Amino acid sequence: MAEGGTEMSKVNIRDYKPSDEVILRIEGVNRIYKDEESEVTALSDINLEVRKGEFISIIGASGCGKTTLLRLIAGLDKPQSGELTLGGEKIVKADPKRGYVFQQGGLFNWLTVEQNIASGLKARHVYKEKKALIPEYIEMVGLAGFENSYPHQISGGMAQRVAIARALINEPELLLLDEPMGALDNFTRAALQDKILEIRANTGATMILVTHDIDEALYLSDRIVIMTPRPGRISEVIDVNLYHPRQRNASDYTRLRNKLLEKFHLASEPMEPEYSI
Repeated sequence: MAEGGTEMSKVNIRDYKPSDEVILRIEGVNRIYKDEESEVTALSDINLEVRKGEFISIIGASGCGKTTLLRLIAGLDKPQSGELTLGGEKIVKADPKRGYVFQQGGLFNWLTVEQNIASGLKARHVYKEKKALIPEYIEMVGLAGFENSYPHQISGGMAQRVAIARALINEPELLLLDEPMGALDNFTRAALQDKILEIRANTGATMILVTHDIDEALYLSDRIVIMTPRPGRISEVIDVNLYHPRQRNASDYTRLRNKLLEKFHLASEPMEPEYSI
């Protein structure tokens, strides 16, 4: 990682390209939830490979298993069958190698911005050795000057940036984003999308985003994974061969957006998809 926020901001998003190295493999994964009265197949035969430094978005109707899949990758849940590996190691439990950012950020309300970010280091018992990195990550997410602010004193978008910094300071191989921009207004959402792209280019982090928003997926992703309604299956994986920074009104962007809307509609019948336009 480059040292210091100033140097990191010089990275050109347009020049960033993911590696050809596959770091995450998902092979034949099934997840079934059972109780005394019913059985629900949340995921069926999921197969996917993710390359180092790649940005993947997972989209689909509510209940299709997007978050379930993200939790399996995080090690917060286990499949009935199949296997998930990161860097060749089987995923069996939660690990700082896989940072997780929740929809509402999950900040500790009694801690400041700086203390929230530091909590990731303290959980790993490396605070003394790594605490000098905290200002760098505060600068990286654009929160210099807010170090001593509490969550209730900052905006929702700023809080999500704190959550991202808290996950990134552990230098994860994979950053998992569970609809972190879903509750934000359009202007804040667009700004955070650009910040995430900047962070990805600066750190080389591999990112997987769950979203309902087709435009968000198209703006951010190298590839988009479309999932069917329950039982959740991967219907198709779409390559997004557009340069960054992407222009939402450009003709090539619009053509791919229309193509994606058609495919998503077909993948989601008979349920109505929940996407934002």
